[in-house]
Amino acid sequence: EEDSTNSFICLLKKMQEMRLIDKVVEETEEAFTGRMESLTEQWRDLHARRAQLKAHVVTSGSTVKENERLRTQALKKAKEEKVENSKKETELLRARRELESLRKHHQKLSKKLLKYSLFKRYLEDVVENSQFRDIDDVITYYKALVRTRKDLLQSQWWHRQLLEQGKILQQQIRAEKEAEILQCKEELVQLQESLEQAQRDICQWEDLWAEAQGRAARKAMELKSLHMAIHSLF
Repeated sequence: EEDSTNSFICLLKKMQEMRLIDKVVEETEEAFTGRMESLTEQWRDLHARRAQLKAHVVTSGSTVKENERLRTQALKKAKEEKVENSKKETELLRARRELESLRKHHQKLSKKLLKYSLFKRYLEDVVENSQFRDIDDVITYYKALVRTRKDLLQSQWWHRQLLEQGKILQQQIRAEKEAEILQCKEELVQLQESLEQAQRDICQWEDLWAEAQGRAARKAMELKSLHMAIHSLF
């Protein structure tokens, strides 16, 4: 359906181009007709002036010098008119070529119009069986759908970009947190080793303290025995 609508839009554009080309062809033909009429009138004037010049040369009783001057002037005039006619013939040939090119283009567009006429009938049926008023409304609605689809695709693209950026950021944060956890684990192992060493040191100090207390108790007993012995002596 999208391809058919695109084809019909192309058909409408081609129809518009055909109307423009028909108008250009019509204007070119009118200009060509005007140029032909102008050239015909100029040729008539040229023949009339030549006839008048010949009559003037024949009927005049001027001298040979005047005749030579008139002949030179006539030759100059004829040369100028020949150059002018050559230019006009060149313009006429160019106009004919342009007209032929426009006709060929017109034929080509006519064939395309015939080819795409099926889509026009299809859209006319759509207009008859829908809420659209005419084919232009269908095309306007289709363009709006295309713009909406384009905006949706753009939004989805931005959403994917944000998701990818979020994934990358999440991976970075995860890597940082894993590095921090690994560092904390290493510090915990070191603290556990320090704790175990401290516990071993405490055990050693407790043994030393118990031994010191034992020696102190023995010294105290010895001192007490000595004191009692001294007291007995006295």
